[in-house]
Amino acid sequence: MKFLIIGGDAAGMSAASRAKRNRPDLEVIVLEKTEDVSYSACGMPYNIAEPDRPIDDLVVRQAHIFREKQGINVLTGHCAEALDPTGRIVTGVTADGKPFQFDYDKLLIATGGSPVIPDLPGFDLPGVKALKSLDDGRKIKAYMKAHQVKKAVIIGMGYIGLEMSEALRAISIETAMVKPGAVLLPWMATELSDVVREELESHNVSLHAGQRIERIESEDGRMKVICPDISLKADIVIVAIGIKPNSELAADAGIDLSVNNAIAVNRKLRTSDENTYAAGDCADAYHLVTGEKTWIPLALWANRGGWAVADNICGKDVELPGIAGTAVFKVFDLEAARTGLTSKEALNSGFDPAKVVIKTRSRAHAHPGSTPIRIQMIGDKKSGRLLGVQMVGKEGVAHRINAAAVALHNRMTVEAFSQTDLSYAPPFGPTWDPLLTTANQLLKKI
Repeated sequence: MKFLIIGGDAAGMSAASRAKRNRPDLEVIVLEKTEDVSYSACGMPYNIAEPDRPIDDLVVRQAHIFREKQGINVLTGHCAEALDPTGRIVTGVTADGKPFQFDYDKLLIATGGSPVIPDLPGFDLPGVKALKSLDDGRKIKAYMKAHQVKKAVIIGMGYIGLEMSEALRAISIETAMVKPGAVLLPWMATELSDVVREELESHNVSLHAGQRIERIESEDGRMKVICPDISLKADIVIVAIGIKPNSELAADAGIDLSVNNAIAVNRKLRTSDENTYAAGDCADAYHLVTGEKTWIPLALWANRGGWAVADNICGKDVELPGIAGTAVFKVFDLEAARTGLTSKEALNSGFDPAKVVIKTRSRAHAHPGSTPIRIQMIGDKKSGRLLGVQMVGKEGVAHRINAAAVALHNRMTVEAFSQTDLSYAPPFGPTWDPLLTTANQLLKKI
């Protein structure tokens, strides 16, 4: 059997490696349009903060290693352009312009996502950069090395934008962030979002929310981001508005799309075509809390999806229960995390949400080094189910959120979660863990 994979990053290479382990006799071919496979994209902002550190340090395994040690035919510089599900053929062109064609028995589309770039004047200027692929990171580092970058403007205030603000300030670049939306982090409880804002401002990141971007102008090698009320000078502009799924190849082949135009898949990651699977940032998923389709592009889900596809094409019967949207990010000295639904999402999904926000401590009373932790917890008044948790603090957040994620996976009620036996020692938390304290307070509202 011939297993063809389009896309050579998280989902694609996870599927290729696991398929080859499952069935060493399987012919596995990976088509990757860039020259990079299997790299840590999430590490790019931190790498950019170290100008002398090679971006290739983020490569987990090079293409030739997959070929030589695992017998996977990884073809870099191969851009798939068309898919014929009936004839089971993929056609495309190589980096040097040569056409290619591959047939297959089973296909995985793992084309990932692309940065959202506004169709506005100036966004094609050389100093305007997005950060998604390893080559994007390579270009940003090269541009910063070749130019005297003293001022940066980040368009967008999502995960990547926030991480890039820290990276730029770490190398003493004056940094401003701007976006059309009026709220810094619209999904986060205001009491928590305000803490993130204070952290950014304390590190001299200027924030300009509620500013519609009209264009980017260039004059004497410098740029200006023009909004109706303000003009922000920049030597480099980072576009971090968000990403969109690369689903055009599937759509053109008549394969069904879903939420946010992501490729629709079932719990086995199979698309509307029986021989085609999709995984990673290009595909949708089932939300663990609502059971509804969602699109949440995250690294673990991409890797897990690749494994599931490999197992299914090798004859195992694997279904993934879904995703809770568990995520964590760092902003200077602050940790911020979430899992499950926001209050608005819960309401839109038919729940009757109750919520509570508390402020507690990261360590036991009077233990040295204790810092505040703020938590929002959401539960359903009708069923008592735990629906979502958000946390912000300088310590004890990144891993503590995992307890809430496990509770969501097991459809626990707030009451049941409040009775869990969580660990205690003074350097790590109060006797009543912050999550338990929050659950006990939420129970009063349910």
